[in-house]
Amino acid sequence: MLTAKQHELLRYIQVKLEETGISPSFEEMKEALDLKSKSGVHRLISALEERGFIRRLPNRARALEVLRQPENVSSATTRSASANDVIGRVPPPASRPKPANDVIEIPLHGRIAAGVPIEALEGQATLPVPAALLGAGEHYALEVSGDSMIEAGIFDGDFALVKRTDVARDGDIVVALVRNEEATLKYLRRENGMIRLDPANGAYDPQVYPAHEVQVQGKLAGLLRRYH
Repeated sequence: MLTAKQHELLRYIQVKLEETGISPSFEEMKEALDLKSKSGVHRLISALEERGFIRRLPNRARALEVLRQPENVSSATTRSASANDVIGRVPPPASRPKPANDVIEIPLHGRIAAGVPIEALEGQATLPVPAALLGAGEHYALEVSGDSMIEAGIFDGDFALVKRTDVARDGDIVVALVRNEEATLKYLRRENGMIRLDPANGAYDPQVYPAHEVQVQGKLAGLLRRYH
C-alpha cells in the first residue's frame, strides 16, 4: 500500500515519461509535490524502488522507469493527462519512450577530412553517444581531420555524428563520397548541374565536381568533442 505522496509521485513520473520521454528532475518532483527539500524526494524514490514500482536505470543520470501502477488504479483509463493529473495506465514496455538521456553505441568509421578529401575508413569500433543528440534514423560517427570547417564550429579531432541518408538540401553539411573512393565533410551546394562542396574556412577553396561523381552518404546530426 502506497502513501498518498508516493502514489502522487509515481503518477507524476509516469506522465512526464509519456509526455517527454525524460524522467523529471528532483527539483521538478520537489515542486510538483510541494515538498520542502529534495531529501523528501529521495526518500519517496527509495520507497517506490523498494516496493518494485520503479527502478533506476544504471549509469544514466536522473533516469527512472515505472514498472507498475498500484492495483487500485484502473488499467482501462485512456484519457489524456497532464503531469499534474491522475493517470491509470502504464503503457507496455515496447511502447514506452526511451529516456532521452540513454547512451547508445553507434559505429565509428574512422577519420573524415574537413580539409581535402580522404578515405572514410570502415571499422568495427563504436562510439557511445547520448541518444538525445541523434533523433530518429540510423547514425554513425566519423572523427574529423583538418580545419576547413572551423567557422561552422567543427574542429580537428571532433566526432561528427552523421544520420545515414543519400538525400540532402542545399546548405546542409554532408558526408560526400567523391568518385566512389574519398569522403569529405562539407556544405553541399548545387549549381549548373554541378556539385559544389563548400568549406567553412576562408583559407580553403570550394571543390566542384560533376553531379555523378558525388554521392551523399549522410547529413551532420551533431558533434562530440573531447577536452584533454
